[in-house]
Amino acid sequence: MRVFVTGASGWIGSAVVPELIGAGHEVIGLARSDASAAALTAAGAQVRRGTIDDLDELRRGAEAADGVIHLAFKHDVAFSGDFAGAAGADRLAVDTFGEALAGSDRPFVLASGMLGLTPGRVATERDSAGEIPETGLRTRQGTARAAIAFASRGVRSSALRLPPTVHGQGDKGFMAVLIGVARGRGVSGYVGDGSQRWPAAHRIDAANLFRLALEQAPAGSVLHGVADEGVPLLDVAEVIGRHLDLPVVSVRPEDAGEHFGWLGAYLSADSPASSALTRELLGWRPTQIGLIDDLDKGHYFQA
Repeated sequence: MRVFVTGASGWIGSAVVPELIGAGHEVIGLARSDASAAALTAAGAQVRRGTIDDLDELRRGAEAADGVIHLAFKHDVAFSGDFAGAAGADRLAVDTFGEALAGSDRPFVLASGMLGLTPGRVATERDSAGEIPETGLRTRQGTARAAIAFASRGVRSSALRLPPTVHGQGDKGFMAVLIGVARGRGVSGYVGDGSQRWPAAHRIDAANLFRLALEQAPAGSVLHGVADEGVPLLDVAEVIGRHLDLPVVSVRPEDAGEHFGWLGAYLSADSPASSALTRELLGWRPTQIGLIDDLDKGHYFQA
């Protein structure tokens, strides 16, 4: 299969590309820089230059492919305070892919999120944001619903919800930021009693699931890339404290924003999730180590 991949040189994409090539697929990766293009070429992929704002380029890439995996998201824009702008750009890109693939029965796999989906209880693939206003994190859920609806237009679409931490060596996401906060504050903090649960998955397992979704997922599928159903954030803080030789302390919920910055709101969310339906549907079996064991390996704490 000839597969067009956005975000192909990113954290997850750089694992998805070799997963696809190893399974015999041909990969064309979207690259916005010379460095990204060089990385894709070195990985054995072809290169299409552009960004997710280049809607004509996205359309041409989709029309020339047998399937599309959309991983790109403006995380730098989102984390700088303009989540709405990043989510809006993503929605335009997704709508463009839907138009390009309509009536083709070709697969479209969207990377989505699950943090805050069903606060306080284990989320499943059957849960959605429902009637909750599409603001903040819910905006991405709205985009995921739109992608799933492409099934009615002749697209074999699926939304693959990823946990807040897709971990592994080289991760610069939430775990790396949390470790940076601990270093800066001189304590390893958690919010309240630390019972908030986060799902997690290793990026190699996530990459494998993206391939399975491309190859097998029925039209209109919602998938969960979850290996650890819910890791208590107190456990995360304790590992960080042990590796950095810092005291582990509770931060009052009302002080989370001041202590953790933009990360505070996310750390306050109890958001466990299951992938039982995904495993049954696609035969996905995570094989990599869990989040706590990965943190304990020490690579997150190397300078």
